Amino acid sequence: MRHTRRSLLAAGAAVGVAGLAGCSGGGGNDGLSFDAGAYDCDLSEPSDPDLDYRPTLGDPDADVTVQVFEDFTCGHCATYNLDHFPTIREEYVEPGDIHYQHRDFPLPVNERWAVPVASAARGVGVRHGDEAFFEFASAAYESQGSYGQGSATEEMPGGADPCAVLADMEYTPYADAIQSDKSEGESMGVGGTPAIFVNGNPVQEGYSAEAISSAIDAEL
Repeated sequence: MRHTRRSLLAAGAAVGVAGLAGCSGGGGNDGLSFDAGAYDCDLSEPSDPDLDYRPTLGDPDADVTVQVFEDFTCGHCATYNLDHFPTIREEYVEPGDIHYQHRDFPLPVNERWAVPVASAARGVGVRHGDEAFFEFASAAYESQGSYGQGSATEEMPGGADPCAVLADMEYTPYADAIQSDKSEGESMGVGGTPAIFVNGNPVQEGYSAEAISSAIDAEL
């Protein structure tokens, strides 16, 4: 698929990272605004967002459920998503061994972008399906540190409508659903991201593919 991985992007806001085993929040607000003009958008508040939508992959009837709580502004979440998740997807999701569930957990590391980017990704999933959500999420993580309103691109990841993405970032219509995810995580003891649970049990050894695989294999 032909698209540019820097589609959200490009104003040069550095995203902070806290801790060694994961992110724990405490970032700042870079004060950027959106440039709908880059795509010739006349933004209006989205109507009737699907607040029940939660991005998932794999077999919903699988014996093993993997839940991952993430913050789109957390550097450790980017590392997990780009370097480790592809292995889990190939070895367990695609064969149907697990049901993989994304959960939003804005700490936030960066207060300006955590909820807007999560809202944009969720909106892509609502309109275009789970595969589009995860494609968009990967592109967002690749663009971490330059969230903003850079130049228009030929195609957004996941086949997303850029004006709809910008509207979801501007108005954050999925903020309540995102907060619901965070409340669920807090009830499970999540204090930092990424936080990974296999059949409800936290993966204690970090977020490497090896640690997650070990936890999944134990359940299988």
